[in-house]
Amino acid sequence: MSAPLLVVVDDGPDLLRDVERELCNRYEPDYRVCCLLSAAEGLATLKDLQAAGEQVALVLAGETLAGESGTALLAEVPRTFPHAQRALLVEWGHLAEAKTGDAIFEAISHGRMDHFVLRPSRPPDEQFHQAISSFLLAWAEARQHAPHSVNVIGQTWSGRAYELREVLERCALPHSFHLAESPEARALLTGVGARRFPLLVMPNGEILEDPSDSDIAQAAGTTIDPSGDSYDLVIVGGGPAGLSAGVYGASEGLRTIVIDSGGVGGQATSSSSIRNYLGFPRGVSGGELARRAYQQAWVFGARFAFMQRVTDLERGDEGTVVRLNSGGIVNGRAVVLAMGANYRRIGVRALEDLHGAGVYYGAAASEAPTIADEDIYVVGGANSAGQAVLHLAHFARRVTLVVRAQTLAAGMSHYLVRQIESTPNIEVRTSTEVVDGGGEGWLDHLVLRDRVGGAHETVSADALFLMIGARPYTDWLPPTVERDAGGFVMTGSDLSPEAAQALGRPPLPMETSLPGVLAVGDVRHGSVKRVASAVGEGSIAIQFVHRLLAAAGGTPARP
Repeated sequence: MSAPLLVVVDDGPDLLRDVERELCNRYEPDYRVCCLLSAAEGLATLKDLQAAGEQVALVLAGETLAGESGTALLAEVPRTFPHAQRALLVEWGHLAEAKTGDAIFEAISHGRMDHFVLRPSRPPDEQFHQAISSFLLAWAEARQHAPHSVNVIGQTWSGRAYELREVLERCALPHSFHLAESPEARALLTGVGARRFPLLVMPNGEILEDPSDSDIAQAAGTTIDPSGDSYDLVIVGGGPAGLSAGVYGASEGLRTIVIDSGGVGGQATSSSSIRNYLGFPRGVSGGELARRAYQQAWVFGARFAFMQRVTDLERGDEGTVVRLNSGGIVNGRAVVLAMGANYRRIGVRALEDLHGAGVYYGAAASEAPTIADEDIYVVGGANSAGQAVLHLAHFARRVTLVVRAQTLAAGMSHYLVRQIESTPNIEVRTSTEVVDGGGEGWLDHLVLRDRVGGAHETVSADALFLMIGARPYTDWLPPTVERDAGGFVMTGSDLSPEAAQALGRPPLPMETSLPGVLAVGDVRHGSVKRVASAVGEGSIAIQFVHRLLAAAGGTPARP
């Protein structure tokens, strides 16, 4: 197969030459560079490339083409290459102009382009190349060609093969799936004898036969056995709040362990693009954010115990005793609960039976390429559902967002609402719920109910993605940890008078009813259900950990 193309359209010959030089010098021969001098030529060339079966990874367009905005060309790219990244070439001095910023925000909000990139200056312009590389990585991930990917090979889409994909999703490990009889699977297994499916082909070539969850974590080199050890700080949960606590705790000299029944990222890994997270102007996927945070915490000295579930907490002589499902015990001078929450189950038997065969909880980013040219449904009204809809719209023929509320604005950020309303292949059905569905081995229809009039409608559906509210992972907590009616952990001033009195002192702001145990992120009663808020709470909790350790006496045990 020919190398993918980088297409540049700019009606200024000198400006076009500068971009062509930078791209050719840096990215050939892995990519081919195609430079064109007009929007009309660009659109015609894209159609020809599509007809020829070529791959286009990136399209760059000048700010203006023949007096019109280059975003008009970029808006047309998905018609021929829906996965191609699209960016506007902007002059450095124009960033200070309000009209330029407004135009860029408007174009991104309405889905006409992915982002912008400053025109290259004198070589080597590493800032330009950093932006280009990020676009190319996003394209590769969308095509399931991400570096260091794990290949899952199964005889069916559902069953254990799907469970393994869920595990990899929870571990924020890039992966792709192939049926055992597919050409891709045969190529991966060339020269390999009889194996027990499903298989995992690791990035280093190692093949795991029907591995357990812990086998995966060990093969990825991301886990240790913490049993019998003592730590200054034990963090239960590896989502954004837990990772943030791990980064700040370890960086401040606390001997830190993060324990999670899955992997890193928690529910955030279902977010395909978080665009309003500070410091990521082009957006960042939940999985990528989790991988970066994990590496950051690990470098500071935090250690991780994945695929290990905490089953109980109790006060000990020198802190809190943390019990694991393996029978092991970990001692923590302070504990931070950051288990987060998971999507509620829909509770429809016919749909639960098709879990992994057209029915998915969360955005299931790894399944997105399998829905090309299909009609799919997403259920949910929060930001994560909005992000999923916009991501899936790049692949599916049509995406229908089903929302119980009367308006999208009831639970979704304004920027997402605007972009959804501006995306032509997205339909929104408010005051609606999914009440039934089914299919022979794979989802083929859903039954929708109008919550206002009560009417039922059966619709054809190739896939269903469910993101229908959060249920905290708190069922395992002992009765000594006070919770609200929804199961979320009470902390600080929200504790009942009886629980606060039992502490024998005023509770710290994030402290639970169990002394020395804090709660942060989505698992905490009253928290703001946003990634940035969870990260903030995780970092703030560390100052309270220091106060707890100081009150208990002694100094932190260095890693």
